[in-house]
Amino acid sequence: MTFSEQVEIMREGGTILTSVLKILKEKIEPGVKASELDALAEKLILEAGAKPAFKNYHPNFCKEPYPYSLCVSINEIVVHGLSSENLIIKDGDIVSLDLGVKFKNYFTDAAITVGAGKISKENKKLILATRKALENAIKITAAGNTFGDIGWEVESTIMDYGFKPIRDLCGHDIGEFLHGNLQVLNFGDPGTGNKIKGGMIFTIEPMASISSQFSLQCNPSQCPFRTEDNSVSAHFEATLAIFEDKTLVLTPVLGI
Repeated sequence: MTFSEQVEIMREGGTILTSVLKILKEKIEPGVKASELDALAEKLILEAGAKPAFKNYHPNFCKEPYPYSLCVSINEIVVHGLSSENLIIKDGDIVSLDLGVKFKNYFTDAAITVGAGKISKENKKLILATRKALENAIKITAAGNTFGDIGWEVESTIMDYGFKPIRDLCGHDIGEFLHGNLQVLNFGDPGTGNKIKGGMIFTIEPMASISSQFSLQCNPSQCPFRTEDNSVSAHFEATLAIFEDKTLVLTPVLGI
C-alpha cells in the first residue's frame, strides 16, 4: 500500500471520528454522565463501520487496560479520564473528550475541550489558548521544519495567554498502531529537534493548565493523569499526515 492510499484510509477514519466528536460536543451539559457519552461514542463508531481504538488498549504505564471507548477528562484530569457511571458533569466544568478510531486497520486520534454550563472567564480563556496552540502548530507543520518548531508554537501560544503547557505529556506517531515512540512535545525551541519529513503521520496535542507544567498519574494501576497542583487543564489534539509538498489534517477538530 502506498503512503497516499494509507492516508486516504486514515482520512476516512478521521472523518468518522470528527463526526462523532461533533455529536458528543453538543451533549456536554450539567448532569450528563460520562458513561452516557462513552456509550454513545461507541455506538456511533460501530454504526459507521469502524471500531473504538481505546477500549481495552493497554499502555505500558498502566497495570490495567483502559476499559472505555471515550476518554472524558474533567477539570484537573488532563488525559485518560475514566468514563464511568459515577463521573457526572457539573455546571462550570471544563470537559476534554479524547477519542480514537480504528478504521480498516488504521488508527486516528483527536481531542477537544468544551465548557459545561456557565464556565469562568479564566477557564474559557484556557480553552481558547489551548485550541489556538493547536491551530498555530498546525500552520507551521510541514516537511523541512522541525519538531522544535511545533513545540515552540504550542508553548509560546499557551504562555502568551498566561497559562502553562504540560511538559511531560505529548503527541505521538500513529497509523497501523495507536501510539508509537515519537514524542511531539508541547515545548521547544525553533529550529531544534528532528526534521519533519514526508511520509510521517503523527498527532499534535497541546495540553495546558492554569498553573502546572507537569502531571501526575492518579493511580499507578489506572490510566488518568491530573495536573500536579490540581489546577484546571484543557486538551486539544489532531492527527496530521506529512507529504513533501503539503500537510493534511486527518481529524479536523478545529472546525467542529
